[in-house]
Amino acid sequence: MTKEQYLEKLSLVNEYARAYYEKDEPLASDEEYDKLIRELRSFEAENPNLKASNSPTQQIAPTIQSEFKKLQHLSKMWSMEDIFDEAELRAWAKRAKAENEAFFIEPKFDGASLNLLYENGKLISGATRGDGQIGEDISLNVLEIENIPKAISYQGKIEIRGEVVILKEDFERLNEQRALNKENLFANPRNAASGSLRQLDTSITRQRKLKFYPWGVGYNELKFNKHSEIMSFIRELGFLKDDFVRLCKDLAEVMSAYKELLALRDKKPMMMDGMVVRIDNLALCKELGYTVKFPKFMAAFKFPALEKTTRLLGVSLQVGRSGAITPVAMLESVNLDGVMVKSASLHNFDEIARLDIRINDFVSVIRSGDVIPKITNVFKDRRTGLESLITRPSLCPVCESKLLDEGALIRCQNLDCKARLVNSIIYFVSKKCLNIEGLGESITELLFKEGKITSIESIFHLKFSDFEKLEGFKEKKINKLLKAIEDAKNCELSRFITALGIEHIGEVAAKKLALSFGFAWHEKGFEEYKNLEGFGEQMALSLSEFSKVNKQRIDEFYKLLNLSLDKLDSSEKGLLFDKSFVITGSLSRPREEFKKLIESLGGKVLSSVSKKTDFVLFGSEAGSKLQKAKELGVKLLDEAQFEALLKELK
Repeated sequence: MTKEQYLEKLSLVNEYARAYYEKDEPLASDEEYDKLIRELRSFEAENPNLKASNSPTQQIAPTIQSEFKKLQHLSKMWSMEDIFDEAELRAWAKRAKAENEAFFIEPKFDGASLNLLYENGKLISGATRGDGQIGEDISLNVLEIENIPKAISYQGKIEIRGEVVILKEDFERLNEQRALNKENLFANPRNAASGSLRQLDTSITRQRKLKFYPWGVGYNELKFNKHSEIMSFIRELGFLKDDFVRLCKDLAEVMSAYKELLALRDKKPMMMDGMVVRIDNLALCKELGYTVKFPKFMAAFKFPALEKTTRLLGVSLQVGRSGAITPVAMLESVNLDGVMVKSASLHNFDEIARLDIRINDFVSVIRSGDVIPKITNVFKDRRTGLESLITRPSLCPVCESKLLDEGALIRCQNLDCKARLVNSIIYFVSKKCLNIEGLGESITELLFKEGKITSIESIFHLKFSDFEKLEGFKEKKINKLLKAIEDAKNCELSRFITALGIEHIGEVAAKKLALSFGFAWHEKGFEEYKNLEGFGEQMALSLSEFSKVNKQRIDEFYKLLNLSLDKLDSSEKGLLFDKSFVITGSLSRPREEFKKLIESLGGKVLSSVSKKTDFVLFGSEAGSKLQKAKELGVKLLDEAQFEALLKELK
């Protein structure tokens, strides 16, 4: 690398850093940023005299710019050196002269760092990392994070540091709501956590369901000899502890733990991008000290990137069983953790317009649960003028009939459209619907191609002779399939409703319809559907339109099939069937345990109190929810009263 190339990369990485740290609007993926940092560091190591003073390798983060007051940390908040493989792990340990030391390891969660100051047992303040010395005073927002203790049993002055995260499922719900409100979506849970901490309206922070996991301390007066002892003490004060925290006696155990944690990557409820490796011996840590940027006694052992930057080459259109047209991004092939990704969902054309995504754009793509790749960001500042707009289609890509444009959804209305019909039949016979064993996707497509089935109903008119001349079908296989088709006629009403593939109506909604209206479910109107618990306007509208168009056809299905009404016996109802709870305050066990218990007994746990709430289960330090429950006359239960209620119901 020449000096000119070095300065060019330096300018680029500082631009990326400003966008990420100051604006919460990343211009590049983590992998791109990390790669540039490593290139700069390599050049600077070989050319120390050419090292620029504004190099990010010499800083923890850019100077903060926000509407919050600045707050100085009592001791500096450091970044960590990144290592990416076993060779780098061993090289780091060798530099620290710690090859034979014990190491404290825990997940490196992908969130926002937070510094909490306690004094005389009280939470005094909370601040972001900022530039490592001065952060943003977000104390009021910190008070809204339920699992951060407002008081602790330790009286000394202490800074407790950790990561604020948002769970994956809460992140998805947050983005779904933002999409409905036509707000910009968060690129990832880390950005959501960071943005949630920096809200001027504290009620927004409260709604985001943030969680705080401590990973260390700053200023403190503790007298422990091991970092593991400090962390045990901190967690005994009431802070959360992840279930993957280990003390490894050597580097071999560190590597083993890394592989184990990497395998858990997608199962963890929150995002994590690596594992923190720290020398446990505090005397050695003090002796080693710090570089300009990093502690020498700890490192971030990063996972392979699951989010990468690539280019959007084009858009293809898929036709679903309901006729909905789904745009699919065709990408320049990119390797995501060993899988070559060439496409990603774009959801719908409103989403394309909202993102302002164009063909030839650079985009950030992430694998969701190792299955469905998603585009999480569009790097608009990298446009060159060669990008082109993505146009909304007017004709079906399969049957070329005119499409119905409903705004967010574009549909093919042609019931004879091959793509729509085949997908409808495949779904109808699938395991969660009528579950016709042996009639899988490939056989369904073959039967359709050969003209043996032309509609969903035609499945039940198949004869032995329809299979005789088809390759791979012998007498035993044919008879087994015909029996499975005959048996499938005897199913519960809710499975049949699910099988119809009505937009927005899944298994839970189908069960509710069957239990509420029985065989007359398709004779109701918008208002009756909307009044069902859990049904929104979109569901009610979709259902009323479908029922209006298909009433006669459903009646014909009733003659063809032998459907039975769904039953809900006492064992399924549970002790708390149809009772709603709100949980608030600090309880003797994690709130999630009470939630699971209530739900296992047939009850529901809601997030807010209303006149329809049956019970509020409260603990110490319960706040506004308890007050609102009192005002509305909702029945209040402390833990003892809750246990008494369960005994009374048994």
